[in-house]
Amino acid sequence: MKPLERILLAAKTAPRHIVLSEGEDPRVIEAALRSVRENVAEVTLVGRRAIIKQTLTAMGAPDETVRIEDPRTSALSSRLAAAYHQLRRTKGVDATAAAAAVRLPLVFAAMMVRTGEADGTVGGAVATTADTVRAALQCIGRAPGIGLVSSFFLMMLCQPHHVKKGAFVFADCGLVVDPDAAALADIARMSAYSYEALAGCAAKVAMLSFSTNGSAAHERVSKVIEATRLAHAADPDLVIDGELQFDTAFVEAVSVAKAPNSALHGEANVFVFPNLDAANIGYKIAQRIGGAEAIGPILQGLAKPANDLSRGCTAEDIFHMIAVTVVQAGQASV
Repeated sequence: MKPLERILLAAKTAPRHIVLSEGEDPRVIEAALRSVRENVAEVTLVGRRAIIKQTLTAMGAPDETVRIEDPRTSALSSRLAAAYHQLRRTKGVDATAAAAAVRLPLVFAAMMVRTGEADGTVGGAVATTADTVRAALQCIGRAPGIGLVSSFFLMMLCQPHHVKKGAFVFADCGLVVDPDAAALADIARMSAYSYEALAGCAAKVAMLSFSTNGSAAHERVSKVIEATRLAHAADPDLVIDGELQFDTAFVEAVSVAKAPNSALHGEANVFVFPNLDAANIGYKIAQRIGGAEAIGPILQGLAKPANDLSRGCTAEDIFHMIAVTVVQAGQASV
């Protein structure tokens, strides 16, 4: 079974309620309808009711197919505003400001998740990553014991030309610009857990660098070595190695030549890049030249799932992200 098929099957087995903050966008509506039709999720669209209904009608879908919540008129707004006021009052947010805040679709959707009205949220087809993540952090917050929220892309190598097929995690491609060793260790551990939740098999983590096992000396290499040590110390059962060049982590023959004692043996499935420059460039090369399907950025470290989209995303991209969010919600409730 292909990795994406496994995620869709897991979502269909235990569908959850996902709220989409950009419910007026036709791509979002199309993805919502498909999610309901294929029993991947129960969906709420947030936005102006008249516009959403008009698009639903144009798509030949009845109004009752998905739930619609207009923050300006919703029966939930007063309760979400009160909860937001309670949450943010120490930051200087009074009741009036809270009421205004929940009229913003991103905040409304995130507060639905925080208060249990929904299990997860997806946005970013229109909003920027900064706004999407800010709403998630302010409203949903970090998971207990987590000091850092980061992101990853789920990279699918499923085409005939891919010599090695499967699902791979690239992190952090979208959020943490220049993590220090401790932050990089946190990203590695969270990415491993995320991979296992979505791919259903054990994570093998490669901490990437331009150096392999001391082939170069530089403070940037030292950071990766220290991050590897910290991650392994925090989770001794984690299969992790670094610093490694990408080919050493990915190709068995290269691993034998360059790192014969590596625990990965060229079979890494989680790749942790040293900074956002490398990670973002790396995933785009894999996507545009290598033909990998990239799903993300997927957020990790939040108390409940909230995920970002590329503003160039398609309806299919959104559908896949909804499925990922459903699976994350199922893991969060275990």
